[in-house]
Amino acid sequence: QVQLVESGGGLVQPGGSLKLSCAASGSIFSRFAMGWYRQAPGKQRELVARITSGGRTMFADSVKGRFTISRDNAKHTVYLQMNTLKPEDTALYYCSADFRNDLVLKTPPAYWGQGTQVTVSS
Repeated sequence: QVQLVESGGGLVQPGGSLKLSCAASGSIFSRFAMGWYRQAPGKQRELVARITSGGRTMFADSVKGRFTISRDNAKHTVYLQMNTLKPEDTALYYCSADFRNDLVLKTPPAYWGQGTQVTVSS
């Protein structure tokens, strides 16, 4: 069983930045592909970014050029750096982990965190 714990969410003004972290339990973190998803009120959960065990990345069109995803295997942690935040980025952000190393999955990831709230508002 893998446990994922997100942190770093909060309230930020439009144009600001936040860095989310997701710490994973277990010693096989380096084998996982990790991802960030988000869900806004009344909307479906959507993929934001994903990074494979080999470091390949992908981003949703809505965040390309503003968000970056990275991982530190020694710390069992994946990060989401969010810059130039917009009100439409407001959502509950979830970390995910999966042994499948495809950049795009046909089914949801196997493991999920509890989420961290990001609110972009003036």
